[in-house]
Amino acid sequence: MRTLIRSLAVTLSLAVCCTAFGAGGGSMPMPTPSDENIRSRSPELQARMLYNNGVRAVEKGDDLLAEAARQTDEKKKEKLRAKAEQSFNIAMAKFVKSLEVQPGMYEAWNYVGYSQRKLGHYQDALTAYDKTLSLKPGYPQAIEYRGHAYLGLDRLSEAKEAYLTLFSGNRKLAATLLTAMQEWVGAHRSNAAGVDGAMLESFASWVNERSTIAGQTVGLTREGAASAWH
Repeated sequence: MRTLIRSLAVTLSLAVCCTAFGAGGGSMPMPTPSDENIRSRSPELQARMLYNNGVRAVEKGDDLLAEAARQTDEKKKEKLRAKAEQSFNIAMAKFVKSLEVQPGMYEAWNYVGYSQRKLGHYQDALTAYDKTLSLKPGYPQAIEYRGHAYLGLDRLSEAKEAYLTLFSGNRKLAATLLTAMQEWVGAHRSNAAGVDGAMLESFASWVNERSTIAGQTVGLTREGAASAWH
């Protein structure tokens, strides 16, 4: 585990060597202390504070990507994407530091995967998600996030498995992954990007079938049953 953390730290230092870091954003219950103040706390609190700082940076990166998606001006879009990348690199630095203190913190491993995926490093993201699930088997957020990474690598059979696992245990996260699958189909129909046409249409058919099944069985879930009474 220590070897993997050291590898992450080296990779991160190479990725950000030419990046000017700014302050992380977002709102969380805990304050944002300096690294010097964090080091004066207990190891458990150090790890948690670093983790929370990383989450703030992730939230800022997500907000910037959402803002970029709404832009029509390409220069503004690219500027916002660059700022988002900076935020995800900041987040990675915080999560890696938290793991140096508490290597078994599965939430931080999960967010390492999330940050790597947002930076387009899908294979590295999978490594982090696998580590998360080795520490916390069945952790639904890691299963969902790993499903997104599989989509990024066009590993469709594994993305399907992730969805089916979530569908049996966490319909809300399954629905989020299904939406990403629908978006993947739409994007690859516009630009196949090397994906075989027959494979694309087979996957599209599967996604449509799963969407129908989800709609037909929504009343069988606790959430669906509750909404039916309103």
